[in-house]
Amino acid sequence: MGLPPLRGISCQSTALSDINSTSDTVSSNGCNGVFSNSAAHVCVQNGFFICWLYRLKRLKQEHEASIDSVLQLKYGRLLPCPFQNGPPRVEHLVVPEEGPVLEYICKALDLPPLYVEDLIQFGAVYYALVCPKPPPTATPEQIKVYEEVTDPSVLRKRTSIKGKTVREAQKTFRITRPDEIVEAGTYLRVHVHPKRFPRCYAIDWKSRIIAVTDDYVVLDKPAGTSVGGTTDNIEESCATFATRALGFSAPLQTTHQIDNCTEGCVVLARSKEYCSVFHGKIREKKVKKLYLALAAAPVPIGILTHYMRPINMAPRLVSEDFVKGWLLCQLEVLECKKVPWPRSEFESTYNLDDCRWAMKDFAYECQINLRTGRTHQIRAQLAACSAPVVGDSMYMPAAIAEMISPGSNPFGKIKKLYTNENDKSLAVDEWIAQHGKEPSVAVGLQACQISWDDGKHCYDARSPWWR
Repeated sequence: MGLPPLRGISCQSTALSDINSTSDTVSSNGCNGVFSNSAAHVCVQNGFFICWLYRLKRLKQEHEASIDSVLQLKYGRLLPCPFQNGPPRVEHLVVPEEGPVLEYICKALDLPPLYVEDLIQFGAVYYALVCPKPPPTATPEQIKVYEEVTDPSVLRKRTSIKGKTVREAQKTFRITRPDEIVEAGTYLRVHVHPKRFPRCYAIDWKSRIIAVTDDYVVLDKPAGTSVGGTTDNIEESCATFATRALGFSAPLQTTHQIDNCTEGCVVLARSKEYCSVFHGKIREKKVKKLYLALAAAPVPIGILTHYMRPINMAPRLVSEDFVKGWLLCQLEVLECKKVPWPRSEFESTYNLDDCRWAMKDFAYECQINLRTGRTHQIRAQLAACSAPVVGDSMYMPAAIAEMISPGSNPFGKIKKLYTNENDKSLAVDEWIAQHGKEPSVAVGLQACQISWDDGKHCYDARSPWWR
């Protein structure tokens, strides 16, 4: 039984209707926003109407091209790795009768067996004993399927869920073997086009090893790679490739994260025990991280304080002022020096997007002590200071928008008065829409040093890519 796509369950789902409709929601590669006629009216007042109209048309064209490419795509194997990611495609299914998971997915999605085997190896296939509840945006057909397979009379007949609550049975887990048997009523989520990391295959991983001990490995992570993998790809990760480069039989384990587009020091544990030990050091604030950030404008020396919206979705919004429930973000700028803007060959090698930043004669290399470790923290905070990280195609467009039209950021230094919560909510949606896509390879950001236990263990990365 095929379950119609459940919009909202998958972070990779993409939707865009006609640009003349009253409200179009876009969710693509972590960039979310709401475009509406009223939003366009506000943009007219700010002098942005042509820019917004162009953006809407461009997004609509990209969406239509994405659909065309899905229809034309031929499936063989996941390797060799393509240089570009395919269009998002996540399928939600409910198994009609017991049998091998590989056979069912191949038949339901018309995919070749070797391709599905690769998806399982990549960690791109998930299951739950009971279908999760569809989101509010679900269609009547989706709701009907859900109600049929979760009817109490149906669930009572399934011995596999006895002793479990429905919520427990709805938890998702990875399918790890292609010969696994799935019973009727099992929910499957298949990430048909997992996010790919071609940089993994271009790196000399042994040369990126900083230190090897009995407990851990310190890696100088290359930009354009994932530390421990993504929801749909655990194969193309630093942990996997470093394990192979060192010839270890046991896989290295992730102890902390840095963004895919960031390079620098990462600690990988050689055992579950040390992984827990290092997590404890992080909780006890015994781990210190220094970063080098290449900013597009000068950054003041000293402590920068913002508050981050507690929503696990990019872009990360930060406020100059305290907002109840938002998370404290603090970093300390230790040094800021003027340096040349990256040479054109660097921009090409690392696929940098300058976002039409006007002042490209110089950049500003900042040494930063990260006091709190929020996702995208440095990138979001520097952008909020009108000094976005070079190459940051997500946060730089928003910084430019605020510079052109002060007050565009509802959480910035310049505050607009909103007559009601609906107007404020609309302004937030418009601000989110000013952000761009996640960088494809690198930005000007390096985790240049990591230390713990009062400096007893201290490791430095090589020179950053822009030098």
